[in-house]
Amino acid sequence: MSHPDKKADFSGVTSKVDSTANRADRADFSAVSSRVDTTADKIGEPVSELYTVKPGDTLSHIAKHFYGKASAWNTIYDANRDQLHNPDRIQPGQVLRVPARDDH
Repeated sequence: MSHPDKKADFSGVTSKVDSTANRADRADFSAVSSRVDTTADKIGEPVSELYTVKPGDTLSHIAKHFYGKASAWNTIYDANRDQLHNPDRIQPGQVLRVPARDDH
């Protein structure tokens, strides 16, 4: 009979894995470095500014503030189409990209 209180003893068990695959040397990445840079200024791409919408704001009001004319509202709308589906429905707290002025 077995003894229910006695637990199996696995302390002497060992393991070994053999493979027939050729051993590959590991790549040495110790000299690799990284740097993030932008080419926006270098290639003349306009830099955007961020603007947080306030209660009562419209794209026309924001355009007037940044560009000096309300008719440039579509520049801001086009830059934010990923979050604006209707130019008349901006919400307080939304953060909009305002492209740099390029003589609208």
